[in-house]
Amino acid sequence: MKKDTRKYGINSKRGRQPTNLDPFKPEEALKEPSLCTTCKTVYQQQRWSLDQEEYRKLENDPKTNWITCPACQKIAAGYPEGIVTLSGSYLWKHEEEIQQILKNEEHKALEKNPFERVIRKIRDDDKLVIETTDKKLAEHLGRVLHKAHRGKLDISWAGDPDLCRVNWERML
Repeated sequence: MKKDTRKYGINSKRGRQPTNLDPFKPEEALKEPSLCTTCKTVYQQQRWSLDQEEYRKLENDPKTNWITCPACQKIAAGYPEGIVTLSGSYLWKHEEEIQQILKNEEHKALEKNPFERVIRKIRDDDKLVIETTDKKLAEHLGRVLHKAHRGKLDISWAGDPDLCRVNWERML
């Protein structure tokens, strides 16, 4: 059975909102191969990776395109898609352990997806605020911390553009 596309067109999702509203995602396909000048990620076969061996091979190739990847653009613009706020007296008593957990999870996420990065960590009075380039990374950091140290976890998805806010608190 053939889909009737007369009313909506081939690309229409029947009036639904597009699922990806990332303003840093290029609208047109990138030329391949492309390398990021900042973080040394490689774009090949419509995929981004942190393959340093491939980067060294393509680095001197005249056909290579040099660009700034979307994650580096978000970092430069200070555009977080996720904000994790950690608070409570427990946080500062176990700061080193918690920072190590966050660092390990960031490293694991970066290996899977080179666009999942921490933009910055800000110590604001009795809170630690972490800004991430990806919504799911923020949620993941909150869930991992909650699993390891309990406490109160609150995750909310809201805003325009879509933003994930994660609040974790533990007093003692």
